[in-house]
Amino acid sequence: MIQSFLEWLGSTHWSVTLVESYYVWPLVESTHVVTLALFVGTAIMMDLRLIGIAFPGVPASSFIDRLLPWTRVGFGVMVASGLLLFYSSPLRYYNNLFFRIKFAMLLIGGLNIWLFHSRIHKSIQTWDDALTPPRAARLAGIFSIALWTGVVFSGRLVAYNWFECDIQPQPEWVNWAAGCQVEEVAP
Repeated sequence: MIQSFLEWLGSTHWSVTLVESYYVWPLVESTHVVTLALFVGTAIMMDLRLIGIAFPGVPASSFIDRLLPWTRVGFGVMVASGLLLFYSSPLRYYNNLFFRIKFAMLLIGGLNIWLFHSRIHKSIQTWDDALTPPRAARLAGIFSIALWTGVVFSGRLVAYNWFECDIQPQPEWVNWAAGCQVEEVAP
């Protein structure tokens, strides 16, 4: 059912026009990469402050307050351009093992952000000037760096997918993980 919907979505006029465009598709892809750099760069700077490695003399709240608007703008434009890229070839991305890894890491990264802002950040006044933030803040920063690094690497590997569904035979686990529907060949 999902496969059929994505096949239909990829065959719509706007999807075909987007993927075949000489100017729009590269512009969308470039926008995605630039805003990814803005988002990840500012997020990692905040994470390094949370870990206690960088900018220890700057209150955490001031640092976060200054960078968070830029991080949010980067994230918003990155998601919008990413959705357009997905729309350009939805079935190809859906069946891409690295895209699935990237998407899972995005979800876990979002959960990490939510946990930080809904719990740890609420007590920032108690550790704002601390050279070493509390353990929970440091763990959130470490997880964040690991997850966003994973998102960048897996996102880059999307273009070099060695596990395309139409390249068979592949190990059964690869077909399962990529969502490939492989017809059994009779002996």
